[in-house]
Parts: sequence; structure tokens; C-alpha cells
Amino acid sequence: MAKMSEIGKVQQEATGVRIQLSPNVPVEPIKMMVARCATGACGCDCVQDVEAITVEETTHGPQIHVQGPFVSVESIAEAMTHCEIPDATTDQAASIPTHGSFAETRQAAIQEQYGHIAIMADQAGCGCGCGGAWADADSIGVQVGYTRDELASVPSGANLGLGCGNPLAMASLKPGETVLDLGSGAGLDCFLAADRVGELGRVIGVDMTPAMISRARQIAQSQGDRYANVEFRLGEIEHLPLSDGSVDVIISNCVINLSPNKRQVFQEAYRVLKSGGRLAISDIVATIDIPRQWRDDAALWTGCVAGAATIDELDTLLTNIGFAAVRIAPQSGSHEFIREWVPNTSLADYVVSAVIEAFKP
Repeated sequence: MAKMSEIGKVQQEATGVRIQLSPNVPVEPIKMMVARCATGACGCDCVQDVEAITVEETTHGPQIHVQGPFVSVESIAEAMTHCEIPDATTDQAASIPTHGSFAETRQAAIQEQYGHIAIMADQAGCGCGCGGAWADADSIGVQVGYTRDELASVPSGANLGLGCGNPLAMASLKPGETVLDLGSGAGLDCFLAADRVGELGRVIGVDMTPAMISRARQIAQSQGDRYANVEFRLGEIEHLPLSDGSVDVIISNCVINLSPNKRQVFQEAYRVLKSGGRLAISDIVATIDIPRQWRDDAALWTGCVAGAATIDELDTLLTNIGFAAVRIAPQSGSHEFIREWVPNTSLADYVVSAVIEAFKP
């Protein structure tokens, strides 16, 4: 155990926390301690959602940079208080990855899962949770908030039953607006948005899964000129392939919970929105902290539940980035379909589908 003042100076940064070590404090034991805490190896859950732990040599001595959306000065101080600093001569941390693998492993699993869905989706829908029971995609769509008329209006194959709400119901789209869909999948919400913004409007879908982009493009092309105002771009929602101030409305459906860096997602959203632009998002949020054993379960992450941030965390995050009129409203009845996603756990008691709205001043 150690006091933070004995270790060095800890400073909050946009991407996490930087630890400026005091003279004669060795780097490896401190890095190992943080890594063990981040993976739960020390029995503490003080430091969560770590994406990378790197070391930088500076003129003032070595600095340890702990990156992650929820890494804070307070969490590092708690880790130093409760977690033992391992002996640098042991190999107990040799198997603990400290450069990006926390996020990378989950992202690889997510990309593999949704790539498989894109390829196999003609067989059946699976729901955002894909909890094991295949079901009719239209039935799932109605369950989460779409009307049957909306679902019937889009091309066959666009609805994969992957949502947890209907962002179009709150987006109030107007003719001529430019709409961005974060995690656009096979294009359901993009095609619905295209009809609402009209020929003078524009819809851009961004997805990190090549198979999803390919599927969405093929569906759009099969409709001739009907969706000439829609395009699908391969990219990550943490690094949007769009210019600053180019979008009127951002929609998303059950995708942001999958990102290990939600701060970066919303910073990018803020960047590409025009002044006065708005968010209209359906997503899974946590009403109370999710226990560590579920947060570390890759299958529950890919199932849209274990990666959910709490309502308070999202509200603070959006406000600090600069969004105004933030509104996060849990949707009644969502516990029922979430239980179908995770039938063998009580995780559904910790999360709920919610509407997330805000605008850029």
C-alpha cells in the first residue's frame, strides 16, 4: 500500500491520468500495480475501463499514462491505497497486457460478432443482445419501438433486429438536413432517415464492420436511385470520417455502449455537429454500477449490456464536453427484452434502454 504523495503527482487529462513519478520511485512496480487493478487481479475494481498503460521519459523523470474513459485521479488514488505494489523482480504481471489490449480484445470480438451477423442475417434476426435465441427481426423491431409501417417501408434485409429503441421517433428530422448514424449496421435507420430528409437532405452511415458496410451498400444499390442521398462509410465512431461542423443530427441505436472510449465518441460527435445540431440516440445505460465480473465478460460486451455507462456518468460526460439540454430518459418496458438477451444472469436489473438527447450550442 502507498500514499499517492509518496508515489508522485497525478494529473487528470482528457484521455485519462498521467502519473509523474517522484525521484527514486521505480516505474515497473507502479505500472504493474495499475495493470493488476485494471484487470481485477488484485481484487479491487478501483480503476475501470483502462485502454492502455504507457510510459514516457521526460526531463522531469518517467511518467505513466493510464488511458481510459473513466480513469480519474480519484480512482488512481484509491488503487494506491487499497492495492499492493508488486515486487518488480517477480513475473506476476508478465501476463497482464498494458498497451491497448483491454479495448482491443473487446473490439475484435465485437467486430467478429457483428461481421458474422451481417453475413448470416438472412437466416433470422437475433436482437442486439444476440443472447442465443434467434427471432424474427420485425417482431424485435416492434418490441423496441418501431411501427410495422416503418419496418415495411425499408428494403428487405435492412432490419437485423439489433436495436434497443427507435432514434427516429425523437429525432424530428426535417427536409434538407444532414444526418449521421453512428454504427449504421445494415442501414435500417439510414433508410428511414433518408425518406424524412428528402432529396435535398443527406444521410451518412458509419460502421466499423466491413461486412455490415458491404451489406448496407448492396441494399441501397438494389433500390436504384431511391437512396441516392445515402452513403455508408467504413470507420470507427471514435474517429469519424467526417469534417468539422458538417452534420445537423446524429442518431445511433444500441451502439455507443459497445465503445470502450465513450468520451472520444461524444467528443467526435460534438466536433462534426453544426452549431445547433442535436443528438437523438437510443442506447443501453446502467442505472447502477455493473459488477466487475460482468464488465470483463467479452460476450456480455458484444451483447450490448456490459459496456453500458451509468446515467450520471453520461450526463456528466456530455455536459463537460459542451453539450446543452442533456436529457437521458430510461424507457419503460425495456427490462423485458433485455432479459431475453442475458437470460442466465441478473444483469438486466442493472441496465435499461434509454433515450439520450442533447444539442451543441
